Amino acid sequence: MSETRTISVIVTGRVQGVSYRAWTQAEARARGLSGSVRNRDDGTVEAVFSGPPEAVAAMEALCRSGPAGARVTDVAVRAGGDVPPGGGFRILRD
Repeated sequence: MSETRTISVIVTGRVQGVSYRAWTQAEARARGLSGSVRNRDDGTVEAVFSGPPEAVAAMEALCRSGPAGARVTDVAVRAGGDVPPGGGFRILRD
């Protein structure tokens, strides 16, 4: 049985209006991760990543820079999070 790690991240900075969610979805899918990403009312982006520990760690690191146009000032990470049923990685709409 393979090991799975799940984390939740809150990304702060200029992260809305710069395709952060679409970028996150593409990067997570490329790494075979399950989870979701969404904009929050306070201007941050929240994501949950679940999968092989190495892939989750890589995604956490990528979130610290984000796509072109983003300016990340902080990434708060906590263990665990709710992964949508059915697998895959989804953008949750506002």
